[in-house]
Amino acid sequence: MKATGRCLCGAVRFTAEDVETDIHTCHCSMCRRWTGGPAFAATVGQVTFDDETHITRYDSSAWAERGFCNRCGTNLFYRLKERNQYVLWMGTFDDTAPFNVVGEIFIDEKPAAYELAGDHPRLTGAEFMAVLNG
Repeated sequence: MKATGRCLCGAVRFTAEDVETDIHTCHCSMCRRWTGGPAFAATVGQVTFDDETHITRYDSSAWAERGFCNRCGTNLFYRLKERNQYVLWMGTFDDTAPFNVVGEIFIDEKPAAYELAGDHPRLTGAEFMAVLNG
């Protein structure tokens, strides 16, 4: 699927290709601190930003960076550096209707305050990292 999106103020706009509509929700402490709650994220094959002037990139770990709009503060993406693989926050897409949660990761870090409905896989951080490292 091809999709467009933007930050809250519109200073950062993007077009993404090969957007996976089956998404995972991350409960890790970094994502929760970054988003204020669980992160709903869509992996994309490629993303093109119209203008990167208002994007600030933050190295959140040795292997990943996060990007946000430096004008309005919208969290835009998580990028695996070695793979150059972007994961965009679902809420930044212009049309969120196609997305469906198919799994949760870092379930062992999820606070007790909420539960997501649905019968889908729920992986601990260790289980997810094992899958990621193949």
